[in-house]
Amino acid sequence: MIRQISSRLVYENAWLSVREDGIERPDGSRGIYSVIDRPDFAVVIAAERGGFHLVDQYRYPLEARYWEFPQGCFPGRRGGDQLELAHRELAEETGLRAASMVPIGRLAAWHGASGQMCTVFLATDLVQGVPEREHEEQDMRHRWCARAEFESLIRSGGIRDNTTVSAYTLLRLHEEEGGTFT
Repeated sequence: MIRQISSRLVYENAWLSVREDGIERPDGSRGIYSVIDRPDFAVVIAAERGGFHLVDQYRYPLEARYWEFPQGCFPGRRGGDQLELAHRELAEETGLRAASMVPIGRLAAWHGASGQMCTVFLATDLVQGVPEREHEEQDMRHRWCARAEFESLIRSGGIRDNTTVSAYTLLRLHEEEGGTFT
């Protein structure tokens, strides 16, 4: 097991902090490990009529737009109740309100560099409202997508978000276990 022997803050802003830890490996050799600390986030599969509600926005590091499930964390790097967060992100990004929000799994978001986790929720019994996007989401778009088209977008590269693809896998397993949506 790797043991932390020191830690120093390298950078921080409103969304994350970066630290550099001095470590000792099981054989006694020493090194450094860079860690990105971010709060846990929620991912929402808003499902109805045999398809899903997706959002897309420009992703600066990739210099491109891609479709994904609504997702996000509380502002100011704070933690909080994941169910509350899921309802908040869904309403904020799509305007949708869900009468049913069921957790279907938890995933490590970036386990090689961060301890950040996400909880995946299945949202059903949806009612459309007005999105209340954050300033950073001003270019975000929202649309409903049939399941067959969703899978085609994964295959063609229109969906590249690993969290969205992983969340869809959890949904498929949920369905195999008898969980459904209409």
